[in-house]
Amino acid sequence: MTLIERSFRERIVLVGVVFPWTSADAVDADLDELALLVDTAGAIVVDRVIQRRDRPDPATFIGRGKAEELHELSLTLDTDTIVFDDELSPAQQRNLEKILGRTAIDRTAVILDIFAQNARSQEGKAQVELALLRYRLPRLRGKGLTLSQQAGGIGTRGPGETQLEVDRRRLLRRMTRLEADLKQVSATRRTQSRSRLRSRQRVVSLVGYTNAGKSTLLNRLTDAGVLVENRLFSTLDSRTRRLALPGGETVLLSDTVGFVRKLPHQLVEAFRSTLEVVKDADLLMHVVDASAPEPEMQIEAVRSVLDEIDAGAVAELLVINKADRARRAAARMANAHEGAVVVSALTGAGIDQLLRAMGDQLRVADRVVELVVPFDRGDVLAAVHREGEVVDESHREAATVVHVVLDDAGRARFREFVAS
Repeated sequence: MTLIERSFRERIVLVGVVFPWTSADAVDADLDELALLVDTAGAIVVDRVIQRRDRPDPATFIGRGKAEELHELSLTLDTDTIVFDDELSPAQQRNLEKILGRTAIDRTAVILDIFAQNARSQEGKAQVELALLRYRLPRLRGKGLTLSQQAGGIGTRGPGETQLEVDRRRLLRRMTRLEADLKQVSATRRTQSRSRLRSRQRVVSLVGYTNAGKSTLLNRLTDAGVLVENRLFSTLDSRTRRLALPGGETVLLSDTVGFVRKLPHQLVEAFRSTLEVVKDADLLMHVVDASAPEPEMQIEAVRSVLDEIDAGAVAELLVINKADRARRAAARMANAHEGAVVVSALTGAGIDQLLRAMGDQLRVADRVVELVVPFDRGDVLAAVHREGEVVDESHREAATVVHVVLDDAGRARFREFVAS
């Protein structure tokens, strides 16, 4: 059950809008995913509405006429809540609720609600509470200094709900306290990360779209015994286990929260301390569900979030999972992505190949050197390009910074340019 007991499932109508810069197919796919999110939150979708517009209406997002149509539909279907796939401004939400006569929320509120239900650890609860407060604070306007006790539908649950009954100043104080607590957690993680660097303990992070099978893969690789559920966002708290690779190396393997399209910015910011394990990893195992309707879209959505948390440059190994359910689709994806490994975390197929690929990737990373070459030493830069495999190159005020794979001889030759 949810955090607040209810004797019925909340009845939901979904709303998507097709703009000139989007496609009807994409919006339809977004609504399919939104329906899964609503189901995960504990409600039931009774209808969906798709509208075409040239641009969002500033007052109601969909226009007053369409909002009044939705009101009539809601009366006919006896719905409790209207959920919009696009983010609503606080003003749009208030105006819609006046016309609709019922709650109007957006995808962000649904995702926050799911996180509120699934958070287990103290850190996870604090992160979710902070995200909820950041989302709800601007929506207090027009409701006085306090909010009445809510009935417990989507968007009203979770840590921080009682805080909505106090004034804005106390809300801000609570947010400041949560931010300070999470900064302390982040500082502790950075200390642990520096300790791992000194001991050369390698870290591999599992990342991927929600429900791609990361926890199942963690169990398969490490016998972690993590509870696996066929639900979106069933994993919010990172878990770390030791893993021995075929070459004898031991690494730390971490599971992380799943990503999704249009992942709320409030959540990315609140979970930044947890996601630092991703940014500091030596290798990302990007798990993809081969049986998903649009796996390539999911890959791009995950990489977009990785860029947002400054983890886009971390080495990545693409792991195409659930081959037992979608063998042909998995093979097509493997052909399209060089170096990808096809596995079934459920049956164990492909796991040996995955372990070898992990070891190979980490050994390559071991040979990556950061060189700082002054601008007046073009001869050195040219030699680096000839003798090594340049991973990336950037420029500082007076020098070029190069990350390059070098053998032992190359390291010795360019040792005076190795970054300290």
